[in-house]
Amino acid sequence: IAACGGKSELMVLPPQESFTSAATFSRMFDARADQTCEAARRALLSQGYIIDTSRNDLVEGNKNFQPEPERHLKMNIRVVCAAESGDGALSVGFVSAVQDSFALRKASNSASVGVSALGSLSLPFSAGHDAMIKVGSETIQSERFYESFFELMRRYLNVDTAQVQPSDRSSTEKP
Repeated sequence: IAACGGKSELMVLPPQESFTSAATFSRMFDARADQTCEAARRALLSQGYIIDTSRNDLVEGNKNFQPEPERHLKMNIRVVCAAESGDGALSVGFVSAVQDSFALRKASNSASVGVSALGSLSLPFSAGHDAMIKVGSETIQSERFYESFFELMRRYLNVDTAQVQPSDRSSTEKP
């Protein structure tokens, strides 16, 4: 009865998110959404990422790292592109990067043999194998990381918009 009548204590966790207007994960671009996603695809490819998904409004790529012999990291970057103006001339790119961490773990198996006259008998036969086990996952929060990615996207957008136009001259004209 005392347990039912006492004050309920709720575990209060610190907030993981503070939805503010900070633009760590997004940038505006003077380009159509499909051009923005194409620039993101090229930026990822230029850094060795494998593209998993590539559409006019979404690009997703991943890259593997092995900083130590028994550690492995996998980075997944997802870019969503959306029109920001009515005419589609402006777009916004939303980027999030998730890093998964893996560690090498050794697993061993032992064997036991049942003998009817003696009962169960454990023998020192053992086999083991190594396995990479996921030990963590984290969304990258670094403003510097995202800013460098957005700068690379801008570079590819500038290359795309500065393409050389074909000459109006006929091939028979001499310069």
